[in-house]
Amino acid sequence: MSSPTRIAALRRRRFRWPGIKDGIATISIEDSTNKKNLLLLVTLRWVAICGQIATIVIVRLWFDIPLPISEMGEVIVFLFLLNLATVYRCSNEAPIADTELLVQLLFDVATLTIQLYLSGGATNPFISLFLLQVILGAVLLRPLFTWTIVVLTGGCFIWLTANYREIGLAHAHERASPNLFDLHIHGMFVCFALASVLLVLLVTRINRNLRDQDARVSQMRQHAVEQEHIVRMGLLASGAAHELSTPLATLSVILQDWERMPKLTKDPEIGDELGEMAAALARCKEIVARVLLTAGEIRAEGMERTTIARFLDDVAQEWRSLRAPAHFSYCRRVGDDSAIAPDLILKQTLFNILDNALEASPGWVGLQAERRDDFLVLTVRDKGPGFPADILARFGKAHQTTKDRPESGLGLFLVVNVLRKLGGSIEPRNSADGAMVELRIPIGAMSIEERDAES
Repeated sequence: MSSPTRIAALRRRRFRWPGIKDGIATISIEDSTNKKNLLLLVTLRWVAICGQIATIVIVRLWFDIPLPISEMGEVIVFLFLLNLATVYRCSNEAPIADTELLVQLLFDVATLTIQLYLSGGATNPFISLFLLQVILGAVLLRPLFTWTIVVLTGGCFIWLTANYREIGLAHAHERASPNLFDLHIHGMFVCFALASVLLVLLVTRINRNLRDQDARVSQMRQHAVEQEHIVRMGLLASGAAHELSTPLATLSVILQDWERMPKLTKDPEIGDELGEMAAALARCKEIVARVLLTAGEIRAEGMERTTIARFLDDVAQEWRSLRAPAHFSYCRRVGDDSAIAPDLILKQTLFNILDNALEASPGWVGLQAERRDDFLVLTVRDKGPGFPADILARFGKAHQTTKDRPESGLGLFLVVNVLRKLGGSIEPRNSADGAMVELRIPIGAMSIEERDAES
């Protein structure tokens, strides 16, 4: 596919991207591409300004050919100011439309036409630089705007064949000035070299922009697939939770009847087993209720308002009591203890990371929490064998695991996507004595003000 065709295809694409506040935000690749293209025009215009100054100096001082330097200098000053204004424009967040690129190219065509009018018109060998403007239009603009550039440059070329100022070659110094034909040939070569260099710079930058855009498109597609996968998993989980509610209620009624049967309660061993069954059944009910609560998207009214320190202490204490690790090292240094309303799924995310560490290192698991600027940084360590290289390369992808169980590989996938939705990040690394996973969670995503705004 040619470069203009690929750019046009990229310009038409829009993707859905997970955001911090809205959940999903729309990002237009067209806006990003147009800004890069406008900056490319700025770079080429700086080259044009330097080239015009150098050409005027050489023609006036070396060849001793009189030129309207003041008027040509005013055009160069205009280009300089236009470039400064364009750089300021690119620093804004407002989107850049194709029409703005067209106007910028029209300014370049107009200034080139004025400079050629002041220096010989169509007899000036630099007249072929109009072709460079046409190529820029073909690469950067839609077909209608490109044909507009073609028509205007063609009209300017025709107009310059009859309307221009003479440059007074007859009065040039004979020793320094060759005849008209030789001077024209030299000028054509300089114009050819300049256009070639500019085209190479242009095509190189455009190809690099295309590679960046292709990589971004690929990443967005991958994230879209992952989001769709998560939605399906959420629907399946909530459906399963609804279906499990009935059999769990039936088991609860049967278990209560057994606990009231004298034949069973008289046997201490059976009594202990009934107690364990009741605890396991209560745990199952709690899990199902949590799934239904999360699926129902109950926010501020369903989440307990707490502080960072209390939330971390509760998570660490609950995980230690449920998993009973041989040694659990917990260190908290959060400094300013802000009030938060953490999502239930964030607690499950921390449990998932700690469970993986415990499975890799049953003898020792460490959790360190600290506050860095506006982020809560949680570091989970273990003394296991570490992450294999292939797992590190595809960390967080669905079904990427070293376990043999068919359902494995979804925990870290969910963790990565939960953190991405919150605006955070996760970084796995191998250390000298095991593995470590660092989670960065924006405190603003857990703040009470943020939750109140969502509700």
